[in-house]
Amino acid sequence: MSTNRGIDLAAHKGQQSVFPARLAFVTSTPLTVSAGSGTYVGIRELARSLKAQQVRITTYTPTFWSPSYTLKRLLFNLAIARRLRMGGQDWVVGFDLDGFHYGRRPTAPYIASIKGVIADELTNERGFVRLMLGVQAAFERLAVRRANVVVATSGYSRARIAEAYGVPLSRVVVVPELIDLRGWEADEDENSVREVDPPAVLTVAHMYPRKNVPVLLRAYARLRAEGIGFQGWIVGDGPCRRDWERLRDALGLQGQVEFLGTISRRELADRYRRAAVFCLPSRQEGFGIVFLEAMAHARPIVAARAAAVPETVTDGEVGLLADPNDPDAFAQNLAALLLNRGLRRRLGEAGLRRVERYRADRVAALFLETVRVNLDGGKPSRDAADLVSGRHEADQLGAGDSKRVAGAA
Repeated sequence: MSTNRGIDLAAHKGQQSVFPARLAFVTSTPLTVSAGSGTYVGIRELARSLKAQQVRITTYTPTFWSPSYTLKRLLFNLAIARRLRMGGQDWVVGFDLDGFHYGRRPTAPYIASIKGVIADELTNERGFVRLMLGVQAAFERLAVRRANVVVATSGYSRARIAEAYGVPLSRVVVVPELIDLRGWEADEDENSVREVDPPAVLTVAHMYPRKNVPVLLRAYARLRAEGIGFQGWIVGDGPCRRDWERLRDALGLQGQVEFLGTISRRELADRYRRAAVFCLPSRQEGFGIVFLEAMAHARPIVAARAAAVPETVTDGEVGLLADPNDPDAFAQNLAALLLNRGLRRRLGEAGLRRVERYRADRVAALFLETVRVNLDGGKPSRDAADLVSGRHEADQLGAGDSKRVAGAA
């Protein structure tokens, strides 16, 4: 992999760089779950895990007000580059487009960690929002082209980065998202937790068009028409919430589907434990951290067969996938799980085993190793390659279980 001018990553052939002691994190993503969504969660957990491995993290984020989020991101990057060049860090890690101006003349290796490919996300938007995302995508393209290493969270995102920004696939590596399992386990009290009746379907999403919640609402209407008992919990907020609440009311689902807005982590953990099924019908996900949260609580998943979702949610193993535009297919998969407690338990237990692959300490170490080795022009270890390629222990359903899925539907 080529490196930027003026940086000697390995002065002699065969010499390897050491793991960094000091990293700069550069992000203009809002530092809250409600505003920063999964991107913020991923950055926060990576920082926590690296600190636990004795890596010093200095986070640079905008502290000024701007009437435009896009303008704020650009001004922040123009202003922060000089400080980064004088910071003395071993690596500069910029998230999404952040760091693009530093990358023009770096003093330490610049890592572009792409949490969500903006050029991909804008395809689900319209009007002014799409226009502003188009501006951001142009600068994310600069970030990717200037970086020493580009990190994607999934094979899907890796391919989209290469296609949208015109860089070779060989310049992009994959390190998945991570989850602090201990953080969720700290709230567990299994003796006091019971699934609610009728069984609940939990959805957690920042309410953008790509989250595709109308398909779920229409699937709920079909379940009700079939006389299948359920209740829907939708957690999160965003620009589409009012429209989706109006659709719920038009479908006559007011008594069964509740929009909960932004809730605390403790309440969210309680909802995960009391729900029977987790469902997110997104048509575009660069990874999907909420799927890891559902697996950490041993909840089976219903999701769309789209974007990066099948890389995390293996169909028939930890969940059931459907066409993102087919409410009937979503209703069928939800019915299969709502009516079959044994199938829910089997898929949930498989998810609980699967989520260990994404344990925070393991993925943080993988991030360090993958970036370091690629700075040196080599390949990650077999363990790292196995994790990012999706190879894992078999947790497949048996033939009898597959028949029960069809029968329950």
